[in-house]
Amino acid sequence: MILYEKFIKIPFSNQNQTHFEYLKTEVEKQLQPDEAPVRLIITKSEENAYHCEIGILKGLENSILNNEGSIFSFKKRKFGPGSQFNVVLMIPTGIGAEIGGHAGDAGPVAKLFASLCDYLITHPNVVNASDINELPANGMYVEGSSLTRFLMGTIGLRKVRSNRILLIVDNLHEDPRSVNESINALNAARATYGLDCSLVVKLDPPLKVILEQTVSGRSSGTLGNLEGLIEALNFYADQYDAVALSTKFETIPERYLDYFLNSGNSVNPWGGLESLLTHTISLLYPIPSAHSPMAEFNIDPYDTLIETTIEPRLAAEWISKTYMQCILKGLQNSPKIITEPDRLSLSDMITANDISSLVIPDGCLGLPVLAALHQGITVIAVKENKNLMNNDLMSLPWKNGQFYRVENYLEAAGLLSAIKAGITPLSVRRPIEKATVVTHCANESNSCLN
Repeated sequence: MILYEKFIKIPFSNQNQTHFEYLKTEVEKQLQPDEAPVRLIITKSEENAYHCEIGILKGLENSILNNEGSIFSFKKRKFGPGSQFNVVLMIPTGIGAEIGGHAGDAGPVAKLFASLCDYLITHPNVVNASDINELPANGMYVEGSSLTRFLMGTIGLRKVRSNRILLIVDNLHEDPRSVNESINALNAARATYGLDCSLVVKLDPPLKVILEQTVSGRSSGTLGNLEGLIEALNFYADQYDAVALSTKFETIPERYLDYFLNSGNSVNPWGGLESLLTHTISLLYPIPSAHSPMAEFNIDPYDTLIETTIEPRLAAEWISKTYMQCILKGLQNSPKIITEPDRLSLSDMITANDISSLVIPDGCLGLPVLAALHQGITVIAVKENKNLMNNDLMSLPWKNGQFYRVENYLEAAGLLSAIKAGITPLSVRRPIEKATVVTHCANESNSCLN
């Protein structure tokens, strides 16, 4: 089995069907029978076509990624949120986002939004910062694929007190120090904050990794030797509730150093492939998952750069050996993924019905945004969080008052406060436009404008 990404163009269509039906049909036309889509990113929208980068899983026998488990499965919510105010914050991985594209540097945004919410639902990329994870107490740590399906209405989330974690690491015979440091990091978590993880599985052979960049400039790559990982997850299935992965994403030393020393202007070289891996795990198994790249002791930046200070957004990764504590802390209380339709209506469940707003960087378009469009969820796009994606979100068929483009996350917080307060955001701006007045002609098929 192998994971990789493929670039395709999808013709723009105004056919009378949801985006998801059309996208599924067009994607399937351009894939081989043994290729299953696990992630879709629309990197650029043109007048006549979408430029798409599709994450592909190839070679999985008896794939469960059928119509029911497809990334394109959509269930429209029957009603909107009640008295609770819950927000989803997403910053896609590997797109070079100014905020949240480095090492947990969107954590302050998450804390700000969480202060306004009953629940803030976000994904690892927002708060993962190597040895730091400042997920707010009312935050939910949900892997990107699960978060997408949550917005698509096909799964629910259930709060838990804690999870049993399974740690899977690459067995590196040529570099046992990296393996030992990952296990040491795990044992530190068990001893200091009571992580429930007593089993470590070494993958032998390890995953085969090639780091690459896509046509759009996103970070991505190819992952092979997945059979051992799938076998391990199946064999130990009754011994864990969530899975943490620490595997070797070997980087060319020059690219590694360029990422750290280019003042935060380079795209994280391993973030995109990490996302592709966890998307696949969470699609195949309804469990929380997260990945950290195993430490590379063959690269020692301190040999020549001991006096170098790093751009603040990168500092958390620079000072970490294993990058692991952030995923262990996140997975410890990550909500349970509920897939059974008859359980989604239970009182302790959080579903798409309960979401008021989705906040994203401007220009980002994929299944989460399209899901929010069709679910009637308010979407706020933040212009200051520049990234590699090139889509005009204003061109989508939003309902009146459903889409807002704001300058920065502080303005987004003000907008969320207005929505939470139940007031029309434009009522606090000036001038206030007069209401439209129409006269309805009872014997006419159309209204008569005054």
